Amino acid sequence: MSATLRRMSAHPALVFLLAASISVLVYLGASATGSPMGLPLDDAWIHQTYARNLGLRGEFAFIPGQLSAGSTSPLWTGLLAIGYLVRINPLVWTYVIGGLLLALNAWLVYRLILRWWPSGSAGASAAALAGGLLVTVEWHLAWSAGSGMETLLFSACALATFVCDWPAQAGWAGLAAGLAILTRPDGLSLIPVLAARACLPSQRSWRSVLYASVGFGLLFIPYLAFNIALSGSPWPNTFYAKQAEYAVLRDQAFWARLATVGVLPFVGVLALLLPAIVAGLWQAARGRRWEAPIALGWVLALMGAYALRLPVTYQHGRYLMPVIPVLLALGVGGLAAVARPRSSQLGARVLSRAWLAALALLVLLFWVRGALAYRTDVEIIQTEMVATARWVAGNTPPNSLIAAHDIGALGYFGGRPILDMAGLVSPQVIPFIRDEGRLSAWLDQEGAGYLVTFPNWYPGLSASQRAQRVFVTNAPYSPAEGGENMAVYVWRPKP
Repeated sequence: MSATLRRMSAHPALVFLLAASISVLVYLGASATGSPMGLPLDDAWIHQTYARNLGLRGEFAFIPGQLSAGSTSPLWTGLLAIGYLVRINPLVWTYVIGGLLLALNAWLVYRLILRWWPSGSAGASAAALAGGLLVTVEWHLAWSAGSGMETLLFSACALATFVCDWPAQAGWAGLAAGLAILTRPDGLSLIPVLAARACLPSQRSWRSVLYASVGFGLLFIPYLAFNIALSGSPWPNTFYAKQAEYAVLRDQAFWARLATVGVLPFVGVLALLLPAIVAGLWQAARGRRWEAPIALGWVLALMGAYALRLPVTYQHGRYLMPVIPVLLALGVGGLAAVARPRSSQLGARVLSRAWLAALALLVLLFWVRGALAYRTDVEIIQTEMVATARWVAGNTPPNSLIAAHDIGALGYFGGRPILDMAGLVSPQVIPFIRDEGRLSAWLDQEGAGYLVTFPNWYPGLSASQRAQRVFVTNAPYSPAEGGENMAVYVWRPKP
């Protein structure tokens, strides 16, 4: 066993690449048993639509010829666009990037554990290898690798900010934080991380502050200019639209919202690793390795930001999935410090082995559960959003103006001009995004010919005598999960 560990430790990147590839292929295989290959979120098709227009037309646009700031992640869009540029199957390219990013996250967690618990300490190398492998089979992260979303790219940028040595690599840490903002506006949360690391007594240096600021500014300033040029605002349309759409959720007390979103990353192995996270922080604090507590501060800050502005729990809590690798690094490092599976004391030995066995079983169970959830999610998107978009493409006049809430698959497959009721590419709707009366007037004003939605999302519009239903998917998967079928309505303008 020790010889095997030494061989694996000699080539950790290859080990993580192999493990990540197997994990992604298992999830894709599970998906293939239920429906044609696809993506588990409609938002992923938004990225694909932007990427296709960028790669084939050189436009950062959702609707060809109309430049827009509807993509939250220009960096992710750029990566996806490479596949279109070089004529690789877009889904295959997306899955490949996802697998590579899963392996990169594993390697960065490996490096982070070695940084927080130096290699000279007992079991640190084995713990680092185990932590990296755990990343590849943690179900949220495996799901993310096949999601077509920017989640793992963002978490890799965040991890790189922590892994970069300070002050020697402060400029690189700043660049990593800048890349995180190009991936998601949440990257702003890494600015306090850079400031906190610069204030540590052992790392304090005005030169490092300068390098980090320059590295960050080289990406952040052009990013702001890019958004302002496209939309007149410093942030993408999604930044404003999502907060406006879910504003009603902020009526709940903040602490209740924090508990609701904060528990999501712990659905799985992190629930059993929570005591180890506490132990890891204690060990780091005793050794005056303050970078680990700073990382936990970032985790809590990101959770708090979402609880404050966007306390949503859908899609397995994907907005908070980027904190999971950091928590895994803390938990595995702490576990190596406190678990004693070979202790001479019977109680410590039995408890440690039981803990490790329970962790292994939980990882496996949730990995399988995640694969099944991924299959269900793809089935729903394929049979609701994609099926509806294909119907629109084949059964509506070419110049029909389609009003819709979910525009991803519709934009990619529908081939029709779109009014975006969620405000991503039609930001003018944001001030009245949940007001069905004003939405109705807006549809009339813009000349909408069709309405595409889940009926209960807009009950007033879909039940209106002006909305004549002409298509419903009747697929079984969404209702089986407590949802409903998507429908298409002919929208009759007000007399």
